[in-house]
Amino acid sequence: MECEPPAAPISMLAKTIHSSFRRQKNPVIIYTDLAERLATIGVNDTVRNIQNKIARGGFTAVFFLQRMEATGFKNLRLDTGD
Repeated sequence: MECEPPAAPISMLAKTIHSSFRRQKNPVIIYTDLAERLATIGVNDTVRNIQNKIARGGFTAVFFLQRMEATGFKNLRLDTGD
C-alpha cells in the first residue's frame, strides 16, 4: 500500500494550532523560553531548530505533545470549521 503525503489543509491546521497556542496560553512565550521549557522535560533542541519546525508547520506529533507538556496545555479543541 502506497502512502500519500498529507494534504495541504493538515499542514495549515498545524500552523493554526501553533498560532492558537501563542494566543491562548501566553503570547509572551518566545522561542528561547520554549527551548528552556522543553529542556526542563528532557528535550534539548536549539532555538533555531524549534523556529524552523514551527515555521514549516511540519513538526512531528512527538514534538507537538512535548510542546503541549512544556507549555502547560492540558486540553486542545480542534475545530476545522466544517
